[in-house]
Amino acid sequence: MRLDHVSYACEPDGLAATADRISSALGVEAVKGGVHPRFGTRNMIVPLANGQYVEVVEVLDHPASIKAPFGQAVRARSEAGGGWMGWVVAVDDLTPFEERLGRQSVPGNRKFPDGQELTWQQIGIKGLIADPQVPYLLRWDDGTEALHPSNARPSTVRLDSLTIAGSRARVTEWLGTPVEAPLGDVSVKWTAPNGTPGLMSVTFDTANGKIEI
Repeated sequence: MRLDHVSYACEPDGLAATADRISSALGVEAVKGGVHPRFGTRNMIVPLANGQYVEVVEVLDHPASIKAPFGQAVRARSEAGGGWMGWVVAVDDLTPFEERLGRQSVPGNRKFPDGQELTWQQIGIKGLIADPQVPYLLRWDDGTEALHPSNARPSTVRLDSLTIAGSRARVTEWLGTPVEAPLGDVSVKWTAPNGTPGLMSVTFDTANGKIEI
């Protein structure tokens, strides 16, 4: 179990402009991701060190975005002005979470221009929609390690900390393990929710010092 990436829903001026603002602030060029056909979304990637990355995601005018919880979550966050949508934990086995949540994980995929395909299983988007402080979970499919988005280009920028409006106890309950377990060297600053709980900001360690977005 480890913190895999943080997800940012694009602002009103669209995917490219939003990704450019984040990548410029961090000093890392964003990389085109692609379309998630099952979710009705598309993304761009800002690679980070330690096998992590920032995903900037945009909802598409596509029927899948209306049906899929991930598309619904992206649409709702973007329509609210955009911003941090959530944090994502990668695990080796989703079975315990499927059993605890009483539903199956769903497949995701994204094709590369050369025909290669990145595939995964994910669960917990409905939980994120209901309580945005909790992460959702994914398992990258076997054989896709080289295609992990953090490998899109070299990067020395690393995740330093998350600021979450919410409760350590609530997130620990959701994960079924202490919230520190997937975070490694990434710390969390907990604040009392002023309205809706959720991921408020992310701090990065860059060549120009710490940058908070």
